[in-house]
Amino acid sequence: MKWFRSLVENQVKIDQLLQVIKNTFGLSGLSLLFSWLPMVFAIFLTEIKAVRFRKFIQTVTTLPNFISWVLVYSLGFSMFSSEGIVNGMLQQLGITDSPILFLQSSNHVWLTMWMWTTWKALGWSAILYIAAIMSIDDSLYEAAEVDGATRMQVIRHVVLPSMLPTYFVLLMLQIASFLNNGLEQYFVFQNAFNKDHIQVLDLYVYNLAMGGGSYSVSVAISMLKSLISVVLLFSVNKLSKILRGESIV
Repeated sequence: MKWFRSLVENQVKIDQLLQVIKNTFGLSGLSLLFSWLPMVFAIFLTEIKAVRFRKFIQTVTTLPNFISWVLVYSLGFSMFSSEGIVNGMLQQLGITDSPILFLQSSNHVWLTMWMWTTWKALGWSAILYIAAIMSIDDSLYEAAEVDGATRMQVIRHVVLPSMLPTYFVLLMLQIASFLNNGLEQYFVFQNAFNKDHIQVLDLYVYNLAMGGGSYSVSVAISMLKSLISVVLLFSVNKLSKILRGESIV
């Protein structure tokens, strides 16, 4: 228990841990706030009538999921570093005289990390929703057509209600893993300038163990995070039973 007590005995550690929790909650909160994007994107894809164009868009948006975060950072570095493509274009157009430090800036780190995550996972996350749309009974579309429903009315009254069960299950699971932001993305994007705002719990545990040698403290934080995750899982499972009459576990 002394390692758990050590987390709150030093004011510096308390401030650092609070900032890490703030980062974790901020980034997870953004993901929850925009958790509906894959569902909307799936509807957008299925509404494209040109089959080849639809397959092209789906392939292009799904491929980034299979790219490692190291390669994603390499792409970001070639585009947004001080000597990257974006700064080169801005200087040539006379918009700025000196390079803008996109990657080194601590401003809007949460937003940029969320944008990279969305770019990487949007197409892959939409696959489950596309499957839900494909499983909709054709008789529902035929009934809507007989009733004279417009395409937007079909989406609102037929497609969305059929997708909501899948959405709620994925949302509950996302809430249960609220503290699990992952490590690779934030590890490759961190630097001395943005570390205070990009360091989430998983990265903080890694830095404590591998960078500072505080293995016992990092294990204590990991155990506490796992315990909270289990509590969140059973809480959202109970909430699902109350609201939907179905459990997810």
